[in-house]
Amino acid sequence: MSDAEVQVDEGRWCVLLPCSSSEHWAVPQNTLAEIVTLPADEEQPPEVLDWRGNSVPVLDFGDDDEAPWRERLSGTGLVAVFLGLEGENCDYWAVAVRGEGLAVRQISSEMLEDAGDVTVEHASSAFNLGGTVYQVPDLLALQRRIAANMDTA
Repeated sequence: MSDAEVQVDEGRWCVLLPCSSSEHWAVPQNTLAEIVTLPADEEQPPEVLDWRGNSVPVLDFGDDDEAPWRERLSGTGLVAVFLGLEGENCDYWAVAVRGEGLAVRQISSEMLEDAGDVTVEHASSAFNLGGTVYQVPDLLALQRRIAANMDTA
């Protein structure tokens, strides 16, 4: 690269997940296995999802929240299934998707405004993008927490 060339930050593809009315996540696209649409008779997501022959624990960060999990007209809800890291006793785990704002976006560092002062306990950082604060969840810590709960169950 010559001195005249400018290196451009093309960004990273991220999935923006609404997890509750007050918590939105931004995760690298390659950490997700699938976003699953489930038929839903209940207002709450299942605690465990039978997904492709696997029993997948589901986290719900909006169980006492006004952001709905179940879409009233279609009677369905969404769950984002994450790829677990090998050797952590939990191959897959999931998060209930609540409310609006699910999107896939290419995000570069120039687009972000640090919001570290509002980082939640299970996140490693937070940023503001377009007026919404997104948490960057500590996926390994969440996977380990789920695996520990599976061991004690």
